[in-house]
Amino acid sequence: MTDSTRHADVIVVGAGPAGSSTAYWLAQAGLDVLLLEKATFPRDKICGDGLTPRAVRALIGMGVDINDPGWGRNKGLRIYGGGVKVELPWPELASFPDFGLVRKRTDLDQLLAEHAAKAGAQLLQGCNVTGPIVDDRTDRIKGVTATYEGEEIEFHAPLVVAADGNSTRLSLAMGLRRREDRPMGVAVRRYFQTPRHDDEYMEAWLELWDGERLLPGYGWVFGVGDGTSNVGLGLLNTSKAFQNVDYRGMMKRWCAQMPEDWQFDEEHATSKIRGAALPMGFNRQPHYTRGMLLVGDAGGMINPFNGEGIDYALESGRLAADIMVQALARRTPAQRERTLYEYPRILKDEHGGYFTLARVFVQAIGDPRIMKFLTAHGLPHPTLMRFTLKLLANLTDPKGGDAMDRVINAMQKVAPAA
Repeated sequence: MTDSTRHADVIVVGAGPAGSSTAYWLAQAGLDVLLLEKATFPRDKICGDGLTPRAVRALIGMGVDINDPGWGRNKGLRIYGGGVKVELPWPELASFPDFGLVRKRTDLDQLLAEHAAKAGAQLLQGCNVTGPIVDDRTDRIKGVTATYEGEEIEFHAPLVVAADGNSTRLSLAMGLRRREDRPMGVAVRRYFQTPRHDDEYMEAWLELWDGERLLPGYGWVFGVGDGTSNVGLGLLNTSKAFQNVDYRGMMKRWCAQMPEDWQFDEEHATSKIRGAALPMGFNRQPHYTRGMLLVGDAGGMINPFNGEGIDYALESGRLAADIMVQALARRTPAQRERTLYEYPRILKDEHGGYFTLARVFVQAIGDPRIMKFLTAHGLPHPTLMRFTLKLLANLTDPKGGDAMDRVINAMQKVAPAA
């Protein structure tokens, strides 16, 4: 490894959607960027694999060819609950496409990392970042130490991006702790061979029972289009019963209740049941400190309403890259810092009010009585459910939208930033 590969304008730690988005946009702007990934592709991540129109918009903006083979396209969400089935097409908006996508994370993450590399980012796989390098004089991060190809190596850059997911060891090493007043979720999922693999709708099941207990969260069935479906459960920690749930056992019982011809059984399972934590609602802050920016799951950017994080990972990567490009063009350290501190402010302006609404909502549905009431009285009303879909998926036109858009946008503005 030459000295030139050990120095960059920006180091991005983690090549998931957030890190790859950040690296792509930095490279597009002409900066030297190192994208360090501890695993080697292809590698799996626990996820529903479903992409709402918000994430699709971000992919299109990056120039990703979503018409290539391997993408499963869907036209909306099918919701089950309270004995009712409702099919809701994705809304027709000026700001977002009217379709969603499904693609396994083993494919998606590799595709995005390679897309960043094609744009000019230096992608190093099998590079395990072991800690930050902090300047003793300024107390700013100035690089990272890593193990790569059996060697201990130092990488240096004036700015470092933590895109290392929920565990975000880099953020912890820099003293950033998780906020306990933010919701957390747990997701478990499994793949099955099933005739339902090419369903036109993604499915959400709103009633999750653990024996006699109704839990906040939902089950999903997302057809991948390759002969398999991603089947899983997402649960929130806002219920008193959260700590005592056997997630894998609950998953098996839930699948056993499905129609036999769907094939959600051991014989047709193509993977083990695997689970992961979901950091929500900006649960790690500040998103910029001492030369380090947080993107995606590292900054708790998962939507508490629906558990989706890929869209906010992609969006935060672009925003962080834009800010860093501007900051590195400034002449003095004070000017650069002033620019970098715009990153958390803009994040809160764009999503803070929405995440606050979501936090109030998930606290409320932690009470099973409220969950039962909403399921029983909301699902039978199509207009209310169209409004709910827009709210939960964060899909509105900021200007010129319909009455639903105006109400949701107004709610976000008056809610205090998360």
